[in-house]
Amino acid sequence: MIPRPTVEALFLGPKSENRDIFTSLLGFLVEEHLHWRRDFHPRDAAVVTPAEMRADPFLATTDRMRSVLLELSARLKDTSTPWFSRRYLGHMNSDTLMVSNLAYMASILYNPNNVAYESSIATSHMEIEVGADFAKLMGYDPATAWGHVTTDGTVANYEGLWLARNLKSFPLAVKEASPGLVRGRAEWELLNLPTSEVFDLLDATKKNRSFARSLKASVRGTGTGRGTPGKVFVPSSRHYSWEKAVDILGIGVDQLVSIPVDDDFRMDLDRLRAALDDCVEQETPVLAVVGVVGTTEEGAIDDIGGIVRLRQEFQRRGLAFYFHVDAAYGGYGRSLFLDANGRFLAYAELQRRLTSEGLTNWGPGIPSREVWSAYKAIPFADSVTIDPHKMGYVPYSAGGIAIRDRRILGLVSYTAAYVFDAKTPLDVNLGSVILEGSKSGSAVAAVWAAHRLLPLTMEGYGQIIARSIEGAYHFEKTLETVREFSVGGKTMVCQPLLLRPDFNIVCMAFNRKGNRDLEKMNGLNEAIYHASSYESGPLYGDEWITSHTELTKEIYGDAPRSFLDRLGIAHREWDRVGTVYVLRSCVMHPWIAKHTTYPERWLSYIEIMKKEIAEIVSK
Repeated sequence: MIPRPTVEALFLGPKSENRDIFTSLLGFLVEEHLHWRRDFHPRDAAVVTPAEMRADPFLATTDRMRSVLLELSARLKDTSTPWFSRRYLGHMNSDTLMVSNLAYMASILYNPNNVAYESSIATSHMEIEVGADFAKLMGYDPATAWGHVTTDGTVANYEGLWLARNLKSFPLAVKEASPGLVRGRAEWELLNLPTSEVFDLLDATKKNRSFARSLKASVRGTGTGRGTPGKVFVPSSRHYSWEKAVDILGIGVDQLVSIPVDDDFRMDLDRLRAALDDCVEQETPVLAVVGVVGTTEEGAIDDIGGIVRLRQEFQRRGLAFYFHVDAAYGGYGRSLFLDANGRFLAYAELQRRLTSEGLTNWGPGIPSREVWSAYKAIPFADSVTIDPHKMGYVPYSAGGIAIRDRRILGLVSYTAAYVFDAKTPLDVNLGSVILEGSKSGSAVAAVWAAHRLLPLTMEGYGQIIARSIEGAYHFEKTLETVREFSVGGKTMVCQPLLLRPDFNIVCMAFNRKGNRDLEKMNGLNEAIYHASSYESGPLYGDEWITSHTELTKEIYGDAPRSFLDRLGIAHREWDRVGTVYVLRSCVMHPWIAKHTTYPERWLSYIEIMKKEIAEIVSK
């Protein structure tokens, strides 16, 4: 039996603790590539001769190459952000897995292009294997599901909506191209066929050879000029890529409907229900509903199960829609809930195993039952975005998508004779079913290597996810212990945005006790950010590094009001200013959650913040 991976052996480390392992393996991989070149038809003569290597132009060129690389190294060290450091608590970045870095470096020497099978045979097969990993992680049946690696989550979101758009228009296209297959069905009924019935219709067109005619009559062939395919409902906390998606796909930004979030910054399902009710009453089609698992600002996780139940309810009422989950940030979090066989654990069993196997030090109730329920419901979505370059701890750029029913690919497939062999299976004919053209196989190799080393289960990736959530939990709890403190003769108030984060993002703000002016409070927190980021000068001079965000009334409605109440800011002040500036920490580091560092580690960061605040208020 293979022992459970140890997190300490997975990363290069904040102080390059595992440098010997890394350099040894990198040297081996480079040597393997050099041998591959040398041994390919070994009787072929060398092209560059020893005499040419001794010549002045050759030596001058190599000297210049060294000079360029020295300058590159100097510039990288001077201004790059130290994601690896425990002092970095900002964006969705952290140390990356050694195995992924090494796989990327090794494969880039082979320069695979995963749009063309003959130029990426090895990494194309790896991409299909990774797609199956994504499907299994999301609870899909790998035999009928499909997935692949994208450049990022934005492209994955585009693909999800692209699939939804083409699926929505297909039944009406069949009515035009092959009316006998849908005889007796009105347009409204065809616009609201459940996804499973559209797939059955898709199979029927293939059997009676009307598929090509139907595709030509669908939005893929005619465009969206005949009318919009329907509304797209998203939470107000969604990523900005969704605005771009409806624009690029011709759906129209006006068709993107923002549903407000509740006090926990999750999509308000009562407001979603009301919006869907209006669509039924007005016979307005709904193209898709998007739920978010891990918002980029707060790490909030929408009630995915609740959206599934609403979908089932409205489907019975004659309104059907595609359901996509944007889990670009939180998708890998599902591994925490899976046992070694990929079985989703019951809540009580999850809590017991997290404790008995020593994966956490956070006490009962974390993750919450609401978060557990959301992850449990993900398999009911039609597609899911997941980013390995976020919680997969893989280097950029590596996004991904998982699709529940691979038959949908027939609605987006293209082929180009000069790229694809007609005998090549669609699975490895990646370029025909994805948005991207030429794309790096090295990113795929990095994800593939990570998944082979770390199973997508509690005992694999779950260990890193658990450390991350634990770090955020203890950070928030430590903030609560310093709710009030004195600096420079003034009493300051500190409050986390959420008293129990869903995932691993901790947002917070500071205010001078008694201050009722939101603009002044915003100014204080902006000054703290400037002192704790690249804006204060070279990053190596910062004792801790964080990020920030602004929660606006336009986007978040009144969701921040309870947070402002705790900071002494009145509702009328929120109505007047309409923006609150908060500090934002993504607690991704596996190193912070060493149990022996609580609460000393977090208190040390807070002492740094206090020192910065003292300097700010003394000016």
